[in-house]
Amino acid sequence: MSYELLSEPIRKYIRDKRWEQLRPIQNAAITKILTTDNHYILVSRTASGKTEAAFLPILSQVNFNEKGVQVLYISPLIALINDQFFRVEELCKNLEVNVVKWHGEANRTLKEKLLKDPSGVVLITPESLEAMLSNKPFNVKHLFSNLKFVVIDEIHSFIGSGRGVQLKSILSRLQDLNEKQFRLIGLSATLGDYEEVKKFAGTSLPTIVLRDSASKEIEATFKYFESTEPELPLDLLKDLYLETKDSKVLIFPNSRGLAEVVAVKLKKISEKVRGHANYFSHHSSVDKEVREYVEYFAKSNNRQNFCISCTSTLELGIDIGSVDHVVQIDATHSITSLIQRIGRSGRRDGATSSLFLYATNKWSLLQSLACWQLYREGFIEPKDSMSFSYDLLLHQALSMTKGYSGIKFTDLVKLLKQNFAFSDIEIIDIEQILNHLVAIDFLEKLKDEVIVGIEGEKIVNNRDFYSVFTLEDNFKVVNAGIKIGEIPLSPQIREDENILLAAKIWKIIFVDFKAKKIEVMPTNDGKKPMFSGGGGIVHPVIKNKMFEILYQSRMFKELDEKAADELDEMRSNFSVFDIKNIERERPLLVSDKKLVFYTFTGTRVNSTLKFLFNFSEIKNELNDTTSSFNIYEFKDDFLEKLNFIISNVDVIEEIITEELEKKTDFLITSKWGIYLPIKYQIEWMKQNYFDIKGTQQFLIEITKIVTNL
Repeated sequence: MSYELLSEPIRKYIRDKRWEQLRPIQNAAITKILTTDNHYILVSRTASGKTEAAFLPILSQVNFNEKGVQVLYISPLIALINDQFFRVEELCKNLEVNVVKWHGEANRTLKEKLLKDPSGVVLITPESLEAMLSNKPFNVKHLFSNLKFVVIDEIHSFIGSGRGVQLKSILSRLQDLNEKQFRLIGLSATLGDYEEVKKFAGTSLPTIVLRDSASKEIEATFKYFESTEPELPLDLLKDLYLETKDSKVLIFPNSRGLAEVVAVKLKKISEKVRGHANYFSHHSSVDKEVREYVEYFAKSNNRQNFCISCTSTLELGIDIGSVDHVVQIDATHSITSLIQRIGRSGRRDGATSSLFLYATNKWSLLQSLACWQLYREGFIEPKDSMSFSYDLLLHQALSMTKGYSGIKFTDLVKLLKQNFAFSDIEIIDIEQILNHLVAIDFLEKLKDEVIVGIEGEKIVNNRDFYSVFTLEDNFKVVNAGIKIGEIPLSPQIREDENILLAAKIWKIIFVDFKAKKIEVMPTNDGKKPMFSGGGGIVHPVIKNKMFEILYQSRMFKELDEKAADELDEMRSNFSVFDIKNIERERPLLVSDKKLVFYTFTGTRVNSTLKFLFNFSEIKNELNDTTSSFNIYEFKDDFLEKLNFIISNVDVIEEIITEELEKKTDFLITSKWGIYLPIKYQIEWMKQNYFDIKGTQQFLIEITKIVTNL
């Protein structure tokens, strides 16, 4: 029995907690972690005890009397570190083990104490580790050269992203400091691709996935309220209020601006009918202290109902206690996101998760239904491969050079090649990128050594250097000296205009452009702020499922009457296309003014097709929401040009490369990619913006275009 394998202090912790039994993922993790030397990824639904599954065996096995930090916990969010700190600290209470938070907002005295006498468990973000490696590498060696375990929480959030490559590189650099191999334990509620997650360990030791596939029962209700305006329909807000007024609720609109609109308008309705006043917003523009108060209120209020209108800031595992319902307004861009959000409700044992999906247009309804059906079928989008990350290699080259205060050019090449985040990049490419950094004065060559150059100093000494994502240029919003949050500058940010923030309406008194500060006062009337809310990348399987649903006769019990009627109408509209095989046929709507070509494929394939259409001089407009192109050509001309693209399917990559070499203004790249030689910027765009293989497959498989005539 796994319980017997645990140390006595940990068994005492379990007895004190009066746990009747260990959960399945805990039993499996305890047995495997304590009896083998492998790396493990623990996959089970939200609130299934993954943190304890990792730490119970780790704390039983590690000898904390040894010098140095023994366990490193890495989290994607500072808020998650603050939340998990108390859980880990409580787990360690019988062990006299030091537990320290290390991030920009953490207690400086406790950090300094740790530096003097490194031990125990440290909770940290990748950015804080990057800052230490870049600025104080001696501290890193002093703290982490005797690590036994690295725990990565919400590991799925790192896969297929620049931040994930950065984390892989950091882990590789940490491993270089350790004589013995530390073990990696990853935690996730949503993983669709086990191969990518195994790359984080980067060693010959096996990485084993332990998966508890048990899922909770979910009651889903789809509601439809058509809207042609950016504003949400009043009928939707009234219905939403009635459905949620007597419950603890999280509402997920798809932008920060809409999150504020929902919070403010529901609060107004509640005030009119004398309902509760606990309406909040929670997103990255809301001040940290305000967000923490909202989290504390939700977690500690068993009796009072509340409603939090939020974005992905509450999608990951921050504990806010028990939630009765989750509401999604319009379709999520991914099934991963939907699963994370559903997991926030029904966290009590035996409780059913409750999900309301409100759609404001027919395509959003269809996409919501497609995501729901794929979720029921167990599909989760595989993440993109984290290979050939030239932009992150450039970033890490600067970080290493700064950390070493100068390094031999050949040694830097060798270190980058040995780093398992960049093992697929050839030495000749590493040398070309480093020589380019010398040419643009990011690095300076002194004989056979390189140091950070004059232009590079401006980059590496900026606080923004430690992150691989682009930070918004935000203005602080302040009322009577108290910070409410931060918002991006927009044309609406001027005196006497009203903004919504932190679920309240504010009038702008003064905008200080030099200090990047907006002075506000409370007011009774408000306009929606112009927050940016980009459309996400949608996987081809979701779009294919939308197409499939249109040609089914199946009824969905989850749909309310209006939603069911809307689906029937969409099916009726598409019945004009005599589609026999949804895998190999696509509709083309022919009218007097234009053609509409429905691709029903993913965002990146559509982006690639648009590029090829422009190259072939097909006048077009892409509407990725409807997964269609408006084509301004005669039908026969369009089909002839499309056949030309299909006949050249094998050379699509060459076409795109040549076009981008000619038209470098078209290049789209990442935060660090803009400093790469053009050749590597093109490679980045081909990997991250286009889907060349997916487009080739799409064009080969689509053997028939079906018109409405």
